[in-house]
Amino acid sequence: MSSSQPYHSGFDRLILQFDQALRTIVPGSSTQHRTSPADAVADQDLSTEEKHQAAALMRINHTGEVCAQALYQGQALTAKLPDIRLAMEEAAQEEVDHLAWCEQRLQALGSHTSVLNPAWYAMSFGLGAAAGLAGDHWSLGFVAETESQVCEHLRDHLGRLPAKDHKSRAVLEQMLVDEQHHGDTARQAGGSDLPAPIKLGMHLMSQVMKKTAYRF
Repeated sequence: MSSSQPYHSGFDRLILQFDQALRTIVPGSSTQHRTSPADAVADQDLSTEEKHQAAALMRINHTGEVCAQALYQGQALTAKLPDIRLAMEEAAQEEVDHLAWCEQRLQALGSHTSVLNPAWYAMSFGLGAAAGLAGDHWSLGFVAETESQVCEHLRDHLGRLPAKDHKSRAVLEQMLVDEQHHGDTARQAGGSDLPAPIKLGMHLMSQVMKKTAYRF
């Protein structure tokens, strides 16, 4: 590990992970480092139905970012190589922007985040930790596949947003750029291609998340 990075014991990392978990699942706790892309876009009047549709989609994306935070934090906790652990922590930090942007958009649409986020965080953290224990190449492969599936559903949501909701569209478009970069970085760092059954399991789990977050 670079000497410029502070040393953290295993107990220190647990405390940091707990703090990050609270910042992720408690509404209003995420601090963005980049300005939301929505801020540069003119607002448009949306009907009640359009707001409902946009909010449901943005709630799914917010929950997806909660899961991403948990996955990265779980992987960082169990990563074997210091540089891989640092890469996971940095990726998680970048995802905080997405978390904050989605939450801001939900507030603007008069809606709320999913009440099931704590459960999704806990489940995703466990999956991330397990991936880290399996080995760094598998962990990186897990990141690459996760980001690939995230990009797929972001493209789907861009096609389902109300035509006039340019603010939500700007957020999702920037998220898509970032997620593609994270996936490419994981592959270039040596991520292994996951077996088909694991990819299918990840896909099925994401479908359950989408359906529950859409409503709750």
